[in-house]
This record gives sequence, structure tokens and C-alpha cells, in this order.
Amino acid sequence: MNYRLSPSDLTFLYEGCKHCFVLKVKHGITQPSIPLPSVFSIIASLQKDYYSDKRTEDFCPGLPPGIVRHGEKFVRSDTIEIPGCESTCFISGRFDIVAELDDGSFAVMDFKTGNPSEEKSNIYTRQLHAYVTALENPAPNALKLSPISRLGLLYFTPDKCEQVGDSTLRGAATRQTIEGEMQWIEIERNDSDFLSFLKDVVNLLDGPIPDPQPERCDWCSYHIKKDSHTGSFSSRINSKAGEQTSPTCPSCSGPMRLKTGMYGEFWSCTNYPACKGTRNK
Repeated sequence: MNYRLSPSDLTFLYEGCKHCFVLKVKHGITQPSIPLPSVFSIIASLQKDYYSDKRTEDFCPGLPPGIVRHGEKFVRSDTIEIPGCESTCFISGRFDIVAELDDGSFAVMDFKTGNPSEEKSNIYTRQLHAYVTALENPAPNALKLSPISRLGLLYFTPDKCEQVGDSTLRGAATRQTIEGEMQWIEIERNDSDFLSFLKDVVNLLDGPIPDPQPERCDWCSYHIKKDSHTGSFSSRINSKAGEQTSPTCPSCSGPMRLKTGMYGEFWSCTNYPACKGTRNK
């Protein structure tokens, strides 16, 4: 099996619930989509547009000198073979921004809004290393940027609010601005630790489905309560575990799920709409 691994899933879903992580990656059973509050997406989008083609040292003194060259690009790694693992994996996702440094190397950066902490930074390390792996070892025709010498987080911490314009004038437009510090949190690159982490991930996926974790996962808790009346979700999981693994997507090699269209059942990529690969049943 060649598992498709999303950088964000390696960061949040794997850490939050390994039961749900295996169901999504291996069996195509996903949790309900709960997007980030739209305000954070808007802030990140505005930042990416604003900092495009700007000198790094001009907007954050802690950054190495260079120019922001790439924003919101999709990446995909070549197949990753891990010693001691039966299956393989590959990375597929989208980064925030990458700067081309003056020394010819690259810096991978991720925007965050909030207060930085060591605990948060340690979790985001996986996400950044996944981007590095995909960019330096890309699949054929995928984006390649190498070498990558720096990686880290750009934290925006709001601390001031002001109104712009005269609110006493009838019909006059007023605007509100939010200001805050931009802080660069350097993440130390450690390829061997990340490869060891990927080995744990692949071994987990190759093994049995982990037990639900209702004490830390709301989705598991919900279905355990529901199953006490219907048993439907447990039956679905057991059925999936006993079936042959779903086919792989012809476009991205990720897992597929069975869907029903106007012409009957067909296999659809679980990465839709980013990937629109299909197979006939």
C-alpha cells in the first residue's frame, strides 16, 4: 500500500485521534469537515498576498535575508520507502509561503495567528518537515525547491485595535485595523527524527485499526453513544476492516471511496476536490 499523507493530518489528526487518522488515510472514512474560523483563513490569505515578492528582513528582522517567491503552492513527494516497513507513503499538500534566500537556498514558512508556544511549535514541526520532504524529493512534474536551509513559523499576535476615518460624518466609511507583532519562530530541521516519525505512522496504518478514543475525540465519543442504540458505525468500521483495501487513485495514488452517481456506483478519490480521480466499480 502506498499511503497518501497530508501535512495537516500528520499535525492535527494524528495527534488528536489515531483511530480517526487510520480510518481516513487507509479506509477513506473521514470526520465531518470543521473548517477553521473564516477570519483566520482571511488573515492568512491577506498576509500571503501582501508579503509576496517582499524582502524577508523588511517585514521580520529575525528572518534570513531573501525574497518571498512562492505562495500557496501544491506539493507532492515521490514515493517514500522506509526501512523496516512493508508499505510506502507519499506527502501531498499545500504550503503557505517559501522565500528564496540570498545564498541560493530556500526557507519554508507557515503563517499562524495567536500566541506562540513551545508545545505548538513542536507539533507544527511535522507539518514543516513534510513540506521539506515533498519539495526536495518531488514526484515527477511536481514543484521542486532545493536545498531548504531554514524552516519556521511566522506568528501574528494581535495587540492593538484602531478605527480609521471619521465616524461622526454621515455616510462616511469607517474602517477598523488590527495591529500586532510579527514573530519568527525558527524550527530546527531534523530529517532523521521525521523519518522515524513516518515509520511510526506507516506501521500504525499497516496494523489493526486502533481503538476509538472517546476521552479525547468528540467524533469517537459521538459514535460510541450512537452505536449503543444502532450499532451502525461500528458495523461500518468492521465491514471496512474486513474488506479488501479500496483501489488507489489513478491520479494521486491516494485511497478512494465508493460513491453513487447518475450512472451507478463508482470509486472517487478521497482527496476530492483537490484531486478528481475516479475509477469504475
